[in-house]
Amino acid sequence: MYVTRVPNRGSPPAVLLRESYREHGKVKVRTLANLSRWPEHKVERLQRALKGLPPKTDLADAFEIGRSLPHGHVAAVLGSARHLGVEELIAPASSRQRDLVTAMLVAQVIEPGSKLAFARGLRAETATSTLGEVLGLSGCDEDDLYEAMDWVLERQDDIEKSLAKRHLVDGTLVLYDVSSAAFEGRHCPLGKIGHARDGVRGRLQIVYGLLCSTAGVPIAIEVFDGNTADPKTLTAQITKLKERFGLARICLVGDRGMLTNARITDELRPAELDWITALRAPQIKALVEAEALQLSLFDQQDLLEISSPDFPGERLVCCRNPALAEQRTRKPA
Repeated sequence: MYVTRVPNRGSPPAVLLRESYREHGKVKVRTLANLSRWPEHKVERLQRALKGLPPKTDLADAFEIGRSLPHGHVAAVLGSARHLGVEELIAPASSRQRDLVTAMLVAQVIEPGSKLAFARGLRAETATSTLGEVLGLSGCDEDDLYEAMDWVLERQDDIEKSLAKRHLVDGTLVLYDVSSAAFEGRHCPLGKIGHARDGVRGRLQIVYGLLCSTAGVPIAIEVFDGNTADPKTLTAQITKLKERFGLARICLVGDRGMLTNARITDELRPAELDWITALRAPQIKALVEAEALQLSLFDQQDLLEISSPDFPGERLVCCRNPALAEQRTRKPA
């Protein structure tokens, strides 16, 4: 038996169930049923059954999706971290603590949040991505995360030394800057009222200083009391660079609020470090009044080098910033 379609002039084709048979040695055909009124899916199923084929199944009907977790961003960030050797940098040997720290780093890139929210995002019942499953952390909670942070804090020196060895060499530039962050707790001895660099005023804060390579790769971080002034953080960084990282020749780059005259005289020069910073407005004004700097030079050049007896042994590179000049001359409406 088989199903055939017979053209019908001016009308849809007739769908017929037929069979072939032999009579006196001749092949003949007879119609068993007219299936023209059948729905198409029913005709198709009958055709497959007559050919001995299993029923055709729509994959959308074959599966019931109970849950689907995003994975692409996890694969991209975790894959990049592994390509950079981040896991081996945290600890040479694989461990649950190392996986927890890795997961926290990946989560800060994917979707920054609190440790409580992150723990919920890892657990199998409340997962927001495949990160917990990939790293085998589907059963962790926030206490596990805080314990992992304590664990990695003990390894901070080794991690920073490895980063310095990888990204810093003698004679290189080292970038250093300080910022602050509002502190939410009440029991941290570092939490103090100070200059709010993050714009959150009148609240306890902590101050942190970050050393980076010229490519912007973070090398080392240190946390200070919330009322610590920028220049007061410099001594610890000089000691870190020379003693812990074993660098003899360094050029430290910092802003004018960091590398003050006092810090240059009392710390950088005795440590035999080079530096790059910016002069303060009164110093620039004094250069102009002493005619060591002629502003008319900027009519022809945007970048020039001058010398002054007030800065012996130092290179003074002058640069005109048209955008900043326009901003400072613009009057408020």
